[in-house]
Amino acid sequence: MQRTIRTIVEEQDIVTASAQTSVSDAARMMKARGVGAMLVLEGERLVGIFTERDGLYRVVAANRDARRTTLAEVMTPNPQTVHPDEPFPHALHMMHAGGFRHVPVVDQGKPIGMVSARDALGPELEDFVYALLRQEQLHNILA
Repeated sequence: MQRTIRTIVEEQDIVTASAQTSVSDAARMMKARGVGAMLVLEGERLVGIFTERDGLYRVVAANRDARRTTLAEVMTPNPQTVHPDEPFPHALHMMHAGGFRHVPVVDQGKPIGMVSARDALGPELEDFVYALLRQEQLHNILA
């Protein structure tokens, strides 16, 4: 039986910040909580996501000052989201197809959590890899 996303995020205390938060403050929050991404909110509305990769590529590699750069300047705006009642493999497929590792979970317009590729260290990973292999084999047969 597949886990729903809701079962993964139900105990989460999500890490959030406003778009005006500095990158250095956001990085400290992420480090303290041991997470690789945080949701960027305007009030209760999700406006973006800020990830370790955003910090590395858009701040460090671009020689920006992390103390003066705000999340609004370097976050990924309007990220793809997933509903909590979807099966977790749906989120895995989104991450694989989109080339990202974190998906905000939104219920009735309000962010309630985030799933990541790390959450796949369970039965879904085996099923997902098996499905990819089947898809590749089918493609090779039809090619």
